Formats: sequence, C-alpha cells, structure tokens
Amino acid sequence: MNPHGNPHTLAEARRRDSLDKRQRVLTALTALQQQGKKITHAAVARTAGVSTWLTYAEGIREHIEAAQQRHQPTSPRPADTRNATATLRTELELARQEIRTLRGDGDRMRQAIQRQLGQRLDALSTADLTERVDELTRNNQQLQDTLRQVTEDNHALRSRMTSLEADLGAARTSLRRMIRAENKSR
Repeated sequence: MNPHGNPHTLAEARRRDSLDKRQRVLTALTALQQQGKKITHAAVARTAGVSTWLTYAEGIREHIEAAQQRHQPTSPRPADTRNATATLRTELELARQEIRTLRGDGDRMRQAIQRQLGQRLDALSTADLTERVDELTRNNQQLQDTLRQVTEDNHALRSRMTSLEADLGAARTSLRRMIRAENKSR
C-alpha cells in the first residue's frame, strides 16, 4: 500500500483544482471589466480568491494584459499617476503580506513533513527491531529445545554405558571363573 495515496488520484485532484482556480480568475477578470474597475494582477487575484502568481501564469497573463490594454487611458493625468502610485504601493504591500503568509505556510508544511518522516522512520525501525527480536526468540527456543534433547540423550547414553560397563565387568569375571575351572579340570 502506498502511504502517500494513489498518485493518479492526487494528480487528478490537483488538475481539477488548477482548472477551477483558472476559471475563477477568468470570471473575476470579466466581472472587473464589466464594473469598469482598473485591471491589475493583484485586483484580479483578490477578486478570484487566488494567489497573485497564478495571474502571471501562462494562459492567464495574456487575458489580463489584453484587458489592461483595452482599458488603458491614452495619456495619464496627474491624479491618475497618484492613484497608480497608491495602487502600486497597495499591491506591493499585499504581495509582501502574501509572501510572508506563504513563507509561514511553507515552514509549517516543512516541519509537518519532517515530523511525519521521523515518525515513519521510528515506526520502520521499531517494526524491524520487533521482527528481529521475534526471530532471535524463536532461534533461542529452538536451541534450548535441542540442548534439552541432547542432554536427555547424553544421560540415557551414560546410563546405558554404566550398564554395559557393569555387564562387561560381570562377563570378564565370569570368563575368568570359566578359564580357572577349565584349567583345574585338566
């Protein structure tokens, strides 16, 4: 079983999410155009509820730039320049806030992944060690059983040897008596 999930399912989910976000950007762009509002990457991103970087992605950037060119005044007036500067400052601050948020999210995700990896390594190590301990326990039990059997066999053989030595001693004694009796009868 893959601990990270089915890669095809994950890829399909990412693709659907990407398509949904792109569609939201195009819808937000159309809404801003109909409202006659100034078209900027940050404004489109805010309206669509996506990050600004998506508005610069290929396939989206072209739509925004085309909309900007259609609604661009021929000569900027001083008030427009002030508004543009204020807008740029606002967009810059929004971008900085988004960067801080994304960095924080990245740090949190990195830490979570490190914790998960550590837990997986711990789990693998524990499982491997448990399996090895079980194997050694089985081997130890087999060796103890073998030792017990060999010890019993040794005791039986010693007992048999003692009995045979006694029989041999009796046979020798009997043989000596027979030889003496034979020698006397001659």
